[in-house]
Amino acid sequence: MFHVMKQTSVFILVALAMVAVFSGLEGCSVAGRKVVSGNPIFGGWYADPHAVVYGKTCWVFPTYSARYSEQTFLDAFSSRDLVNWTKHERIIDTNSVKWADSCMWAPAHIEKDGKYYLFFGANDAQEGHPGGIGVAVANSPEGPYEDLLGRPLISENVNGAQPIDQFVWEENGEYLMYYGGWRHCNMVRLKPDFSGLLPFDDGSFYREITPERYVEGAFMLKRGGKYYFMWSEGGWGGANYCVAYAMADSPMGPFERIGKILEQDPEVATSAGHHSVINVPGTDEWYIFYHRRPLGDRARDHRATCIEKLEFTSDGLIVPVKLTFEGVGRRRL
Repeated sequence: MFHVMKQTSVFILVALAMVAVFSGLEGCSVAGRKVVSGNPIFGGWYADPHAVVYGKTCWVFPTYSARYSEQTFLDAFSSRDLVNWTKHERIIDTNSVKWADSCMWAPAHIEKDGKYYLFFGANDAQEGHPGGIGVAVANSPEGPYEDLLGRPLISENVNGAQPIDQFVWEENGEYLMYYGGWRHCNMVRLKPDFSGLLPFDDGSFYREITPERYVEGAFMLKRGGKYYFMWSEGGWGGANYCVAYAMADSPMGPFERIGKILEQDPEVATSAGHHSVINVPGTDEWYIFYHRRPLGDRARDHRATCIEKLEFTSDGLIVPVKLTFEGVGRRRL
């Protein structure tokens, strides 16, 4: 009898796991723990997810997707297996960033010397409405964060690039930041304490690197000695929103567009874009985080954060991502 009961229990667990793999949005669970992430990976409307791995934990820093006047704070999410996520509420808000009053957008995150730096856009900076890219610092990824400078790091429109959607790249102690909306992308060198900019060899402080069809959402990864520069195209509220990429031998470029890697699937979701990518340390496993809109949902700010595997061909090109409801399976970092 015990042997039969044991076999039955195993069968039930296997069946539950199979259901989880092939089922819907929230992901199923075995003994209270999800075995696939499901898409979206956590509840609520969140966009522009920046994902990063610190130690054995993956952190996601997204935009709270709401009316501009309601975007006065940022939340974070953490996971040790890419499936079960913990919410960390209001890691920073406009009470601690005195120059910001709304439009806290598209965080980017980096660790340096035991401190954690959060870069963000605020105030939808444009003529007549000052704002820009800010920097905040904390002693742990979950914050709380304090404004580092008491002012934006970049507040002016240079080369037509609105100061939003920043991504910070570190290599050999050099910090580069790629940023820009309004179909223009700039590259700048950051001071080691992130208090300002350093000049390039020619004395300039801003270098435009806008690839073909670029709109916003700059990101970069390095694999096999190649630099993959990535960005979003189309309109963030439309079905044509997507992600494209270029490859280069240097983080300075030039970045020649290769093609799309992420776009809507009319059977799954629309407006798929504004992404980031993580690598499981010590492996060649890659995961892409992005936001998308549920099918049939036309509400302006209904965007949700999702995850898929990112894969490469044998010659190093990126395989176009297939949107899923399942997301990814549990993966310890």
